[in-house]
This record gives sequence, C-alpha cells and structure tokens, in this order.
Amino acid sequence: MVTQILKYIFGFILAIAILIGGGFAMALYFMNRVSAPPPKPIYANDNPVVKAQAPKSQTSKTNQVSLEQSSPTPDSQATPQDTPKPESSPEPLPPGAYKARVTWKQGLRLRKEPTADSERTGGVAFNQKVIVLEESNDKNWQKIRLENGEQEGWVKSGNLRKIDEQDDTQTAESTEQQ
Repeated sequence: MVTQILKYIFGFILAIAILIGGGFAMALYFMNRVSAPPPKPIYANDNPVVKAQAPKSQTSKTNQVSLEQSSPTPDSQATPQDTPKPESSPEPLPPGAYKARVTWKQGLRLRKEPTADSERTGGVAFNQKVIVLEESNDKNWQKIRLENGEQEGWVKSGNLRKIDEQDDTQTAESTEQQ
C-alpha cells in the first residue's frame, strides 16, 4: 500500500515536471520566433541593381569585371559603343524652379501636402537629381518633381543641394567614365 502511494506521488510529480518542461520549451520557441526581425520589405519604387562577378582570372586580378545581370534578347549583341546616345534637349524649367540633388543619405519621402502627417506618395534616392518647383510659405517644405517627370511631391527643406549646369555636366561626364 505504501509503495502504491509512493508510485502515485512519483507519477504526479513526474507529470507536473513534464508539463512545466514542455511549457518552458514552448515559451522559448515562441519567444525566439517573435524576437527575430522580419526581412526588409521591397517596395514597388525600389530599383535594386543586381550585380554578379565574372569568373576570376588566374593570371591577373585586373581582369575582374562586375557585370549587370540582364535578360538576354536576340538583338543584345550590340556593344554599348555601337549604340548612339540620344541627345537630350534640356526641357525649360518653370519660372522660379531649379535643379537640385538629394543630400540626405537615406533618401527622402515624397508627401502629398507640406506636412509630416500627409500621405506618402513615393520616395527619392540619395544623390538623385530633382527639380525644385516651389517652397512652402514657412520655408520648411519644398515641392519637387523627379527629373524624369514621373512623380511630384513635397520634401522637408534642407535635404537638397542646388546644382548648376556646370556641376550637372561634370557629374554626368564622371559617371560615364566609371
């Protein structure tokens, strides 16, 4: 009779230990799953540039070339030197407007109205060229348009640097050489 009582108590303690251990293991599992940061979202206006390296040459390291991946097309046999570059005629700017570059490293959010609570309409990347159309009455916001004319919106003042035509052509020449 004493042995049966001891078996009963031992079984009860063992059952409680298994329940506590299982609960603790489940809690750890869910805590680890919840504390992992989610993957970075990819938005529609993001244009990631995917680059792959060419095979390394054993003779010299100067032969390493980064190639942009592109979908092969039948008429992609032409080299960049063969394709003529179209002359882009500068479009006249609206009165009071000027060209600028984004100086904020993280890029800027375009907003519908010149307030921080306004709806977001897009974004502008770091060092991207834009056209400043106007400033708000309190000079805290600037209305800009992307150089390609796709988007227009308001950004916080102080995050753009005015560029003149000489800087613009020098920057274009230096990027073509690279």
